[in-house]
Amino acid sequence: MEDIKELSPEEVDAIKENDNIQLIDVREDEEVAQGMIENSLHIPLGDIPNEYQNLDKEKEYVIICRSGRRSYNAAAFLQDQGFQVSSMSGGMLDWQGEVIIK
Repeated sequence: MEDIKELSPEEVDAIKENDNIQLIDVREDEEVAQGMIENSLHIPLGDIPNEYQNLDKEKEYVIICRSGRRSYNAAAFLQDQGFQVSSMSGGMLDWQGEVIIK
């Protein structure tokens, strides 16, 4: 398996407004309730295998979790399905930007 590209939280902050990039937060509902990055799509990690068919292969995806481990696993799965993905290193623990509460 090839390596998963990792982006720092600062790099994600710089590209999160890009229309061709979709952030996907794979944390659980109770974690997301504490705040998530604006414009990110919430798909819990366990739902990724059922939901990935709904994603657009033309887009690039940045996967986000709490610390970086789950996002890496989700990114590896999506990359194996032919998606362009990267994982945000350090996860939300390292995120210094704004969050929105849904």
